[in-house]
Amino acid sequence: MSESVGQGDKLPASIVIPLANPRTAADLVRIGARLLREGGSLTALSIVEVPEGEQLSEGATRARQARRLLQRVLEFVPEGVDLRTVVRIGRRANEGIVELAAEEEADLILFGWGGPYRGRREASESREEQAEHVFSPTIDEVIRERPCDIAVVKQRGVGQVRRILAPVRGGPHAELAMRYAAALSSGFSAELEVLHVIPPGLDPAIRVQAERALVAFVEHHAGDPSSARLVEGEDVTAAILAEAEAAQLVIMGATATAVDSPGAPLFGQLVERVAQDAKPTVIVVKTREQPTGATFESRAAEDETLEAADHAAHVLRSLPARVDRWFAESSFDHKEFADLHRLVELKERQGLSISAVLPTLNESATIGPIVRLARRELMEQVPLLDELLVIDSDSDDDTRDIAAAEGARVRLHRDILPRHGSYRGKGEALWKSLHETRGDIVAWSDTDISEWHPRFLYGTIGPLLTEPRLGYVKAHYQRPIVEGGVLTEGGGGRVTELVARPLINLFFPELSGYIQPLSGEYAGRREHLERIPFFTGYAVEIGHLIDLSQRLGIDGLGQVDLDVRHHRNQDLEGLSRMAFVIMQAVMKRLEERGHTRLLGELGRSIKLPRSSTSRLSLEVIELADTERPPIIRVPEYRQARGLGDDASER
Repeated sequence: MSESVGQGDKLPASIVIPLANPRTAADLVRIGARLLREGGSLTALSIVEVPEGEQLSEGATRARQARRLLQRVLEFVPEGVDLRTVVRIGRRANEGIVELAAEEEADLILFGWGGPYRGRREASESREEQAEHVFSPTIDEVIRERPCDIAVVKQRGVGQVRRILAPVRGGPHAELAMRYAAALSSGFSAELEVLHVIPPGLDPAIRVQAERALVAFVEHHAGDPSSARLVEGEDVTAAILAEAEAAQLVIMGATATAVDSPGAPLFGQLVERVAQDAKPTVIVVKTREQPTGATFESRAAEDETLEAADHAAHVLRSLPARVDRWFAESSFDHKEFADLHRLVELKERQGLSISAVLPTLNESATIGPIVRLARRELMEQVPLLDELLVIDSDSDDDTRDIAAAEGARVRLHRDILPRHGSYRGKGEALWKSLHETRGDIVAWSDTDISEWHPRFLYGTIGPLLTEPRLGYVKAHYQRPIVEGGVLTEGGGGRVTELVARPLINLFFPELSGYIQPLSGEYAGRREHLERIPFFTGYAVEIGHLIDLSQRLGIDGLGQVDLDVRHHRNQDLEGLSRMAFVIMQAVMKRLEERGHTRLLGELGRSIKLPRSSTSRLSLEVIELADTERPPIIRVPEYRQARGLGDDASER
């Protein structure tokens, strides 16, 4: 990554590179890295288009495929350059590109262009309308909306660049091209030649004036006036094409035009012809700055286009569409993260540490293989995990001894933060595990799983390492159930389907895209986990989702498919108790948000019928999860992390 002399602060700090085919991304990434300001970032973007009439969630499978393809782009990133990959779902690719450019506050969108548009004509598109596409429907629309500076690269390969040609005619687009040419010259260690074509036989005095103007222009915008040269030619295009024969890269600014009308050359006829006919790779650039001389009519047409784009964005922001889009963009598959060496590289590059926590209660039948596999696969063979903690809730079998023998650090949750007491329940163990661990990312996995696989940890960790926008990721899977000795596929998750999902759809519809909101495998960033309360029992999972969605928005949440999970199933009475506590937690959150005041009337007890041949009765059982405060408010936690006494966290 390089900067032109004295122009580094004018180079883009954020560049978006839309990729229709990641296999051709190498040259675009090489160019983008050399145009980038020191400390800036590249974003490789893939848009999955979902036709009108289909739900946006239908794009989920294609989004996974797009993410896998985008990972190849990382192979082309020069050392020291920050690049992230983003997959977006939408109706039209141009809307997704403009939307991301706005979110990223992008300075430049860098397109690759294969040549004249030869797309299939849609049924609703006339031949005249098809002929209006200059580059492609997507590129053309983005250029007309001008969300930021735009560069279109006619790709013919960027190998060893020794000479860069920059034909100029003046104006804001040429100034932008000049800055970029200087940066590319420095980045590729290539000779820069700035060219201005003049008619043959020009009056000597006028020629001298032209030469002085060119030298001043180059000195001001590139810093090296020695690269400036006048060339005579009757045909400007032909002269440029002839000079391009000896170059490996050509960069030009658009010709300033008064009106960007449909069918008109978006960069100017001369520029587009050079891009089409020149032998080397050609970059044509257009600044966001409005060209001088724009008419009132052209501005009105542009306002109408922007208004239509705003309307489309508003429709996409409606809740059902947002959930559909979230489902497609934020639903991952564990196979995307099976390359553990890549995850370790991402972890180290980001300077993160990772803690894995295994909560247990009488899991002697399963805990040994789980600890053994986690240590061997995720700590010894590859250093993905920095610590592995088994946090036990007073097991009365050999769970703790087995876990310790396999190399895990084992703690009883009642021994942690003793001044604050101890409650029964998984949520209590999870809350205290935050105090007992140090990782920037904390991942939890249930331990009643037979045939446990390391994906139950790396599957939820992976999205956090690859998607900086995510703060919390939950698992989903197929859950077979054994009843009467018979295995039934998909029979698990009864409380989810009969209680949690209906409540979420009624009161928290933004979370309705979660396939298994109560799953026991999830990972999150400590900076968010330490700032939310924890229910101490069955309600901990639903509480996480509700509280983190309020803190992060749904775009900060994700889910990952972990394939199949075989585990111990509860009896019907146990499920009834779980359902009751989850309903209480949902009502508590609704009451806190001012939606309802039902909690006091519902109470904290559940009545369970008991019947036998001699007796019929009701057993009243008090059931309610206690709620632990955000652990960052606990003095011992703050002291252990050197956070001091911050009243704002209390």
